[in-house]
Order: sequence, then C-alpha cells, then structure tokens
Amino acid sequence: MATQLQPKPPVPVVGHVITDEEMGLKKGIKIQQVNFVKVIKLLTDPHSVALYERHNHALQRLIRHYSAGFLLKDLVQVFKILNVCADRSHEQPMYIKPMIEMLKLCSLPFLREKSSDETTYSQIVIESFSQLGYLMRVPSREVRIQLANTLEAIYTNNTKGLLVQDHQPTTRAYNAAMVERSDIAETLVKSLTLLENDLEVKLRLMIILQHFSSFSPINCNSMLSADAASRICSRMNDPDPSGKLLFHSIEILWNLMENGDREEMARQLNSFICVEALKDAFTQQMTNGYSHYDRQLRNDLLVLTTLAVANNPEAPFIETGYAKVLILFATFQEVRSHNALVKYLKLGTSPEDFELKKMLINVLVVLSKEPAVIPLLSEGHVILALLSFIKNNENSSQPQEWSPAQFEETQLHAMSALCTLAPLCIQDYMTCQGNTRLLLLLEWCVGKDDFAGHGNAFHGKGGRGNKRAQMRYCLHLMRSVVSLNDGEVNQDLVDQGAINQLLDILLSATRSSIEDDAIDVEMQCDMLFILSVLCESNIHRKELYGEKGVEVVLRYLRTDAKKLNRGLGHHRLMLAAVDNIWCCVIGAYINEDQFLEGQGVFLLIDLLESSTRNTHNLSLGCLTDLCENPKTVPHLMAWKGKKERTIASLLVDIWRQEETHMGVKRDENGVLIDPAVPLMGSFQEEAGIKPLPANQPSHAITDISENMRAKIYALFCKIGSEDPKGLSTEEQVTLVIIRRFLDFKEGEIWVEITSELEQENLRPVTPDQELLEMLSKSNQEMAETITEEQNELLESQRQQALLEEQELYSEIKENHKQREKSIKKWDDFVARTSNYAILKNSKGRQDVAIDDSRAKQIDNEHSFHDIDLPSLQTTTFQGRTIMVDSTPRDILDGSTLITSHTDAENNLTLSKHASIAVS
Repeated sequence: MATQLQPKPPVPVVGHVITDEEMGLKKGIKIQQVNFVKVIKLLTDPHSVALYERHNHALQRLIRHYSAGFLLKDLVQVFKILNVCADRSHEQPMYIKPMIEMLKLCSLPFLREKSSDETTYSQIVIESFSQLGYLMRVPSREVRIQLANTLEAIYTNNTKGLLVQDHQPTTRAYNAAMVERSDIAETLVKSLTLLENDLEVKLRLMIILQHFSSFSPINCNSMLSADAASRICSRMNDPDPSGKLLFHSIEILWNLMENGDREEMARQLNSFICVEALKDAFTQQMTNGYSHYDRQLRNDLLVLTTLAVANNPEAPFIETGYAKVLILFATFQEVRSHNALVKYLKLGTSPEDFELKKMLINVLVVLSKEPAVIPLLSEGHVILALLSFIKNNENSSQPQEWSPAQFEETQLHAMSALCTLAPLCIQDYMTCQGNTRLLLLLEWCVGKDDFAGHGNAFHGKGGRGNKRAQMRYCLHLMRSVVSLNDGEVNQDLVDQGAINQLLDILLSATRSSIEDDAIDVEMQCDMLFILSVLCESNIHRKELYGEKGVEVVLRYLRTDAKKLNRGLGHHRLMLAAVDNIWCCVIGAYINEDQFLEGQGVFLLIDLLESSTRNTHNLSLGCLTDLCENPKTVPHLMAWKGKKERTIASLLVDIWRQEETHMGVKRDENGVLIDPAVPLMGSFQEEAGIKPLPANQPSHAITDISENMRAKIYALFCKIGSEDPKGLSTEEQVTLVIIRRFLDFKEGEIWVEITSELEQENLRPVTPDQELLEMLSKSNQEMAETITEEQNELLESQRQQALLEEQELYSEIKENHKQREKSIKKWDDFVARTSNYAILKNSKGRQDVAIDDSRAKQIDNEHSFHDIDLPSLQTTTFQGRTIMVDSTPRDILDGSTLITSHTDAENNLTLSKHASIAVS
C-alpha cells in the first residue's frame, strides 16, 4: 500500500532539438545571406568609395553566396548595387565583370520564402524589371548581351534554378505578369536607338521583343506607345548578312498588328518611310529570294502589307509606288509586261508560290477600298488578268503549270475578287467581254462535261466532285455586275440570251426531285435576283421572261412552308421569288394573266398568311401592284384561308399586328385611345416633332413607307371596305380606322405643320391661321366620330351577345316545360288507370270535346250518320300512331296480346312500348 502511494519519477527533459537539416532530411542548397546594407555602404560611403579591391571582394562574396538566385525581399538592394556598378562602369571597368555575374544570377528564378511573398513584393519586382531595362544604358557590349540573355530567361523561364532549402522559385506566369505591368518593353524599344551600330546586340534585343509581343496585348500596346512599329519598320532593311533582322522585324510587326491597338499600329505605319521600307523589302525578297526560307519571308511580308492596307487604306501606298508594284506582281503571269522587275521572274508550283498568288489577288481587293487605286488597276490590266481564269477546267496539267486542284482554287479566288473589282472597273470588264466569258462558263457548269471539282479551301465549299463551286461564283460575279444597273452591261447580257439561259437552269432545279442544300438555294436566289434586275422596268425583257418564268415562280410559291424554318435559306429563296414576281411579272399583262391562271394570287395570299411578319411587306406590295390588273380583285375576293378566313380578315389581322409592333395606342378592343394622334406609334412619339428642312420628309411622311398600313389601305380600296364579309366585331372596329387612314394621315401632317410653325415662332396670316384651326377641329371631330362608331359596334355586339344568351336561356326553359308536361301527362295516366271515377270523368270530357268540335246546325236535307265508335275504351285523343304499353312476352310465358288468327299466322307480337298504325 505504501509502495502505491510513492510518486512516479519525473520524465527526463530533452536538452536539445534535432532539426531536419541535422538529420539530413532537407535537400538543396542553403543560402547564406549577406548583409546588403554593409555592401551598399561600402560602395557608396565617401571614405570607402575608392577601395576598389574591397569592392570587388564584397561583390564576389555576394555572388558566391547567392549562386542559387536572389530573394524577392532583397531585390531592392540588389538593383541598388547594380545601378551603382552601372554608373561607375564608365570610369572603372572592373565593375563590368561583377555586373555580368549578378545579371546571370538574375536570370535564375527569384526565390520566395512564403507563398504570400509574390503578392507582397509584386511592386518591387515590377520596379526591378524596369531597372533591368534601364541598364541598357551601360555602354558595354558584354553587359548588354548578358542583359538580353537575362531578360529572355526571365520571360521564357528557360533557365532551371538549383534546389534551395526553405525557398521556392517564382513561376513563368508570375514573371510574365510582372513584365507586363512594368515599362521594360517600352524601354527596350527606345534602347534600339543605342544599338544601331551593334548588330549582334540588336538581334538579341529583337528576339526579346518578339517574345514580349507574341501573346501579350499589354506588352504590344506598351511597345506601340514607344513607336515600336515605326522604329522597327523603318530600320528593318539595315545591312544584315544573316537576314535575321528582317525576319524578327516582320515577326514583331505581325504580333503588334494582331495583338496590339490596330488604329495606333496603322497610324505609325502611315508614313512614307515605313511604306517605302515595306516595298523595298518585299521587292528584294520577290526578285532575289530563291530558297524556301526566302519565299516564306516574302509571303510574310505580303501578309503584313495586306494587314497594313486593310487597317489604313489611306497610307501612302500609291505615293511610294508600292501599290503599282503589287499590281505588277499580281498580273505579270497573265498579262505580258516589259518591266525589269518581272523580266526574269517566274513563279513555280511550290506551295509558297501558290499561296503568294492567292495573297496577291487578295491584296488587290484590299487596295481597291481606296478610290485612287482604281486607275492603277485599269492601267495594270487587273480585270483582264483575273478574267483569264474564267474558263473551263481541265482534269490534267503540264509539268510546269498549276495542278488542276491549284488552278481550281486560284480560279475561284479570282472570281471572288472579281465580284469586288469588276463593278469598280466596269469598262475594262466590258472591253474584255466579261459577260460572254461568264455565260460560257455557266453553260459549261450545267453541261455534261466530265469534271470533278476538288472542293479545296474556303471558296470550294460544296464543290467536291462537281462543278457547283464554279457555278456559284460565276453567279456571284454576274449578280455583282448587274447590281450596278448599268444599261450597257445589262443589255449585253440580255442580247446574249442570259434570261433564257437562267430560266432553263431554274426550271430544271424546280423540277428536280433531289433535295436542295444551302448552296443550291443560294445559287437559285442569285439567279432570281439577276432576272429581277434585268427585267425591272423593261416590258420587252418581261416578255422574254414569259410563260417559262411564270411557271418557275409558281413552282417556288408552292414550296412547302415547313422548309422556310430549316435554316437552309429557303426563306430568302421565297423572298427572291416574290421580288421576281414584282419585277418580272407585274407590268406585263401577258405575264400577269398567266400568273392569275396559275392561281398565283391564291399562292401569294397563302404565303402572306403562313409567313412571318418580316416578309409581309414585300408580299403586300406585290399584291397591291398586282391589283392594278382588274382581273386580280375577283381572285382576292374568292380566296379562303384556314377556317374559311377571308382576305379582309387577314388584312385586318396584319394591320393589328403592325400597330401592336409600332406601339400605337389602342385599347383591348382596338378602339382609339388618343384621338389627337390616332396613327402615331411609340417611336414617332418619342422622336417628337422637330423643324426640318424643306427637302427632308417628316416622320408622318416616312411612316407611310416604313410600315405596311398604307399598302393594306390601298388593298381595301381595291376590294372595298364598306361591307366585307367574314369579319368579327373586333375586326370591324379596326376596319373603321382603316377606312379613314388617309384622312387621319392628312390630319397628322397638318398637326406637324402647325407644331413646326410654333417651334419656329412663326405665325401664319389670319386666313391661314383660321384654316389650321378649322382643320385641327375637323380632325378632332372626325376622330371622336370614329370612336363613337367603334363603341356603337361594340355595344351592338354586346347587345347581340345578350340576345343570344336570352335565347339560350329560353330554350333551356322550354326544355324544362316539356319535361313538366310529360310528368303531368304521366300522372294523369296513372290516375285514370287507378281510379274509375277519374276515368269516367275523362271519358265525359272527351265526349264533350267531340260534340264541341262538330257543327251545331244540321242540314235536314241531307242524311248524317253517327260516326261514334261503340265500346271505345280510350279516353284520350291520338293520331295515326299510338304507343301501347304492354307486358313483355317473356313474363307472360310466350303468350301475346294479339288474338287475331291472321296476326298469329304473321307471328305478330307486341313488345314493350310498341307502335301501332291506325288506318
């Protein structure tokens, strides 16, 4: 017991702690930190400023201790030391070597002790990177080369640091973000001026700028703020045996164009010196570049030129002669030239030369945005060169010629360029017989010649194994040309049979059973548009359109409405067909009659009923003009839509939809709310009435053409609006407004005139003032009258509804009376059959009724016979058919109520509630 009470001996205390480092668990180098304050004081103190040996020893010791890289927290002191060495390197070259060693250490990743150090010291890192850029001022070639190597290592993180105990290196993403926030990119661009005579350092610096601008819009804009585009472009042709200067210059300019501010880039390149430099570089590479590298560099220069022209068409490409050189190189293969630049020049079939040809064609299109280039295009015979590609394709080629696939792609590219250039140089197009070439190519496209397209690149979409790509761009080009409405061009097309040729193709397309895709629909739209332009306002051409054209548009109008929402462009095809009717059918009585005979009006109204609102305007306009033919109106009146809908009902419904879209003030029944502005929509109301010049129409005038109400009013003027059939009361309420549309519009214009005079502080003479007041009062009274008429219609409809309701209740009440009568009749029957006295009374009433029905005066000259039936057991009156209630046969064991021998032979039996005819 005593032993248990003795205290336990204390646990011995460990007198030392064994660390991970002592156990050998930590890996990597341990940094032995140096007192930077002492080093800086040694370098800057006036008493020790001349102790160069001690300075060198201290710097070497610092470099030796931080061989794994500098800490983020020490960067301020590190760059103070670097700046001191940089400032003294002019007088004492011994500082250059330590500077180089310290810059080498800066190329290693900076070290952080904690994860938060990157955020804590971010501003210090930004300023440190800026200080690195400022060190380019040191006039030492070795320092500048090492500085370039350091900057490249920092941004690309190519240098792998050593493993350091208790520290982690910064990441490449962190370094890149800090570089973007510093001004080092701008500083390096400005330092290019210091390196004009040192090609090696300049190339190293260009590589760094290329890295900076590759994927960073921030760096690009920072470089542009230092005029990087102008500085680099103007000096990219400096002597360089290796050719790397031109290459890096092009890469940097391309990066600046893609990632930087394009407007600023275009402004800097908008100088005679820069454009001249681009021209010299491209000409040199074009005429003297033979290697694969040279051809790629040449193409890059052309891409850069194209981007420069596209972003700044006003740059001095014409003044420097660069535009003329580009036109020469684009056409020298197709158009013979004696210019020395192309005398011995020949493009091969290599991929680089093929790309060059396409880019040269493309740059012509980009150059054409500047009107001053058009004469140069004509002078360089650009249209002739491009039209040379409009010919039948071949399935084989000569060894030194484009392959069939290359020719097809170039051909399609040339035709696409002609869509832009031909309208600008229309005289050259006509001189080169462009229409003839197009129609011949179109004939080849629909012919049966054996050719299978390769369908390469963007322009060859949908053309693999067929000729659709050629046909598609042939029609695009024809559409671009006819869109000019040039009389000579269009007449030339008509004279060569374009109308008949296009109609044959369309007729074949509509009769085909193959489902159309988006490209087929696009080509058919183009053909319909071309026909519309050619036939518009020309009776002779409409006659050429004739029966074949009417058949084509009728087939399009019969298109299944479900196709309009498939996303293949059938809605555009339908609109093109309606426009074709407007331009090619209306105005020629023969075509109109054939259109009416083919039930074209019914099809147009069906389209109007089933289509969306944005297509209504065109269809209504077409119907309005078609109503100028008196034969059209009976077709309109005879039309019946879904649920026996009439044309008047459809037009009123479209009117209501249009006013809802415009925001016109109406109540739920369509009655006028604001008689002062009965037709004004929300947009017109928000715009208000402002004084306008005499040659500018007011909102009330432009409103007529901007919506469909005027067309609907015109159609009602043709079909009549006084007593249309098939309209509900709400539709009749709207029809009241439609009838007075013209009067309302006239009043709205007078209101605008009055308001403009008041805003301009002009008072009309007294008679005019009285006239304006009278017109205003008249318009107000008319609107009130219309409102009263609408309310009367609604009240009449309400009374009619009440009357119908009362009739319904009366019918229900009558049905209940018949039921009560049937019950009373049954009660009377039960009483007669169960009470003999009641039966006798009923018989007496029957006899009295019979006597009362007979004549009271008896003519003694004639004999009258008694027509009473003796032993008649019935006490009620009946007709020729009576209902007899009998006991069912199965209850009577098969016996019947029929006792007559004849009836028995005829197997006549009575069922319950059987009928007997009395003769």
